[in-house]
Amino acid sequence: MTELRHRGARDTDPTLQQQSSEDKGSDSELKVEKDAVSDSESKVDSGVPEVPVSPDDTPVVLNKALSGLSSRWKNWWVRGILTLAMISFFFFIIYLGPMVLMMIVLCVQIKCFQEIITIGYSVYHSYHLPWFRTLSWYFLLCVNYFFYGETVTDYFFTLVQREEPLRILSKYHRFISFALYLTGFCMFVLSLVKKHYRLQFYMFGWTHVTLLIVVTQSHLIIHNLFEGMIWFIVPISCVICNDIMAYMFGFFFGRTPLIKLSPKKTWEGFIGGFFSTIVFGIMLSYVMAGWRYFVCPVEFNNDSNSFQVDCEPSELFQLQDYALPSILESVTGWTTVRLYPFQIHSIALSSFASIVGPFGGFFASGFKRAFKIKDFANTIPGHGGIMDRFDCQYLMATFVNVYIASFIR
Repeated sequence: MTELRHRGARDTDPTLQQQSSEDKGSDSELKVEKDAVSDSESKVDSGVPEVPVSPDDTPVVLNKALSGLSSRWKNWWVRGILTLAMISFFFFIIYLGPMVLMMIVLCVQIKCFQEIITIGYSVYHSYHLPWFRTLSWYFLLCVNYFFYGETVTDYFFTLVQREEPLRILSKYHRFISFALYLTGFCMFVLSLVKKHYRLQFYMFGWTHVTLLIVVTQSHLIIHNLFEGMIWFIVPISCVICNDIMAYMFGFFFGRTPLIKLSPKKTWEGFIGGFFSTIVFGIMLSYVMAGWRYFVCPVEFNNDSNSFQVDCEPSELFQLQDYALPSILESVTGWTTVRLYPFQIHSIALSSFASIVGPFGGFFASGFKRAFKIKDFANTIPGHGGIMDRFDCQYLMATFVNVYIASFIR
């Protein structure tokens, strides 16, 4: 009876009833807020229009030849055949010399920029932002004018001083570059539309980040090339080797996922690619270090108005004897081994290409996931766009440039 009385008092107590009603109200408010947050998040996700999916551009001949295979093995053969074709083309442009390599770097830079900007335009074209593509390409022109002008002034100084128009352009190069950029900046301010301020500034930042990633890195690649073609070929080849071997090890032995951003990447592929790239880098460096064509800096000959690659190789590219550690000595029976010093540096390059380099690909994977696309473009069947193949190369270019400045010069 006492318990019943206490319960009755508790039920009839107006303060308790008020507190319970407030608790219910707060609970309902929290639910409303949570629903609102989830709704807003879903709106944000659904508010980004999806980029149109690119059609399958696999050559008809390959489609017919591989029609009996599963999609997994068909993709493996398509990627393999196109990879061999790209490697053959890479050897061909190396044979054509440094000038052609520079032009190819410029073409790759422009194509990568076009692929990233096209994604932005595909997402936001429905908003009819004025001058977006025009200003993007204009800023690309300005930045290339600045960087390539600096390169010409540094490496073609005698030629520039000999020609009066070039000498004037060189003298006022930075002022002209700044004036060009300032013109684009003013054009952007004049293009602002009242209802789309925030979106237009998003796209302004989009363009500049793209310029930072693509143009700056390609400029560093050309600087590496002038240090000697070996500083251009070995790092790029190490990234290519790591990409191929990580894919091969992951395809045949991959079981353990590596990172959520790229579900197909596995620890087996990552580790297999690492050791394969180290061995490949040492072997490739040994072959190339013996050729002056690869190790000598690229210089412009004013008499013949052409590039020349001829010098007395530095100690970096001369065979030296190195004492082996006692552990390796007991295994191999050798006390010393003859190596090029560059081969030791190649271990650092290979390690970066296989450990840190893939994070460039992970970054690109996150970017593509943000816009719900598989590839940047469909330029290369089985591989995607040019940016899909060079997402790790740009990170590598910066490392090589910093490495040369820190440990070689």
